[in-house]
Amino acid sequence: MIRTIIFALFFSIGSLHLAFAQYPFLDYHPLLSHHLDRVQIQNVDRFRIHSAIRYQDPALFADSYVDTLLWMTDLDFAYRDQFMSWRGDIWSEIKPGHDGFWGLFYDHSYHAIDIKRSDFQLTIDPIVSFSWGEESKNDRWIFQNTRGIKAQGNIDNKVYFYTSIYENQRSFMRHVQLRINRWDAIPGQGFFKRYQSNIIDNLSGWDYLNAQAYLGMKISKSIDLQFGYGDHHIGNGVRSMLLSDYGHNYLYLKLSTKIGPILYQNIFAELAPISDVVNPGDNLLPKKYMAAHYLDWQINSRFSIGLYEVVIFGRENHFEFQYLNPVILYRSVEQLLNSPDNVLIGLNSNWIIGDKTEVYGQLMIDEMRTDEIFSGDGWWGNKVAYQMGMKHINLLGIDNLDVQLEYNSARPYTYTHRRTDPDTEFIASYSHYQQALAHPLGANFREFLLQLQYPLNAKNRLSFRYLNTAYGEAYSRNVGNDILLDYDTRENDYGNNTTQGVLTTVSLLSLKISHELFPNIFIDLDIVNRNQTSDLPRDHYGSWYGGVGFRANMFNQNLDY
Repeated sequence: MIRTIIFALFFSIGSLHLAFAQYPFLDYHPLLSHHLDRVQIQNVDRFRIHSAIRYQDPALFADSYVDTLLWMTDLDFAYRDQFMSWRGDIWSEIKPGHDGFWGLFYDHSYHAIDIKRSDFQLTIDPIVSFSWGEESKNDRWIFQNTRGIKAQGNIDNKVYFYTSIYENQRSFMRHVQLRINRWDAIPGQGFFKRYQSNIIDNLSGWDYLNAQAYLGMKISKSIDLQFGYGDHHIGNGVRSMLLSDYGHNYLYLKLSTKIGPILYQNIFAELAPISDVVNPGDNLLPKKYMAAHYLDWQINSRFSIGLYEVVIFGRENHFEFQYLNPVILYRSVEQLLNSPDNVLIGLNSNWIIGDKTEVYGQLMIDEMRTDEIFSGDGWWGNKVAYQMGMKHINLLGIDNLDVQLEYNSARPYTYTHRRTDPDTEFIASYSHYQQALAHPLGANFREFLLQLQYPLNAKNRLSFRYLNTAYGEAYSRNVGNDILLDYDTRENDYGNNTTQGVLTTVSLLSLKISHELFPNIFIDLDIVNRNQTSDLPRDHYGSWYGGVGFRANMFNQNLDY
């Protein structure tokens, strides 16, 4: 039913013949994203940017931001190539001085195939990622073998599109493999199956496919509509306590409205409460739904504040139509329906100080009573998560040495919900496909992150990350860390505290050295040290990982937790 509604809404609006300037399309590029952070901090009085969502919706800031950047002559040497290739992504720009291969691929372009006409643009690029490494105390190779393709473009300067698909055989470090075993899901992925090499005995892991796509159009000067299959990230941090791109892709309809300093975004999505592993055979996965809206107010060029509201709910094979109202508060709908739905409210903010520093933060409220908060009794229903962070560029006066500090925490039972029907497995937790929609650790944790980035020169970059995490868990009891569990199975109403249960601490150091052979084509060297201590001796271990890799038009997900 929801698909019928979305298709009807999308194509009825899409039939409007409204002209607008060429829409830029953009694939996510972490190096460019970091450079845009630098440019915004250093040139804050020249731009008005909704930075919490800008990487997912480049057209919302292109007119005021990108057009100006195109004429800037003081681009950092370390990011000039990335910027120019990204400029080519947006306008499919001709790259001078290169005749391509065999007169067909990379012919005067940053793209393998580049078709340009007045009414149609299309670029096609290969996706490749090969890596090979070894982890101490692990008798299997850690490897990745990814092959795929992506295409993007626009039609009549009115409709834009993007699609990517890639197939994988991969194995993971021990801590990720343990997570897969426990949660029956590969982080960020959907259906998967076992893989065993027929040639190398200890080469085994998982086989899975990943696909993303969207189709969109700007239906007026201020309103953009996008229908697709993918994920989203709201916030300025490495993590997001509101909505992150950690989990698996989902079907969505997104409506974005930008008027002056105000940005208002609606997301309607179809989710799955469990994974294929939990639901074996040719049985249709049960469904749940998400309706979310985010209002961001750029008070001035240095300070912005955003309000987020989301509801997770389930109905028997249909969407709750009252949640389609794009402007109403979902809490009022929930009360009107006397519904068992799960409503969460969040706050996002960032502030640029001087010309070197940005501070940011988030607050997510699942449930809260002010009298219980100040009582200090540890009431279970004070379900709150928050984030505090800072970005500082040119640390210690060293050009392009940038640091990011971030602290994240979620109280026990945050993002959880109760079972509304004892005859089903459905729980309206803030999750999709056995994976969190916010922080990878779910709830009942504290985390500190430090990240350093430094380009040695225009082609070589160093990135360093330190992570320290403490979380509480229990395999046979509900202490508030597993957001998939019914919160009615909790142990205590009072006396709850963050990291309760079996205390586990993780310290992780990672170093990546990347060499860019050509735009978006890299050779990587990765070194990781991870140490885990636990109240349970069996969960106490440490390991080193070292590996090398080659990738093209792909940026691997960070699996550090």
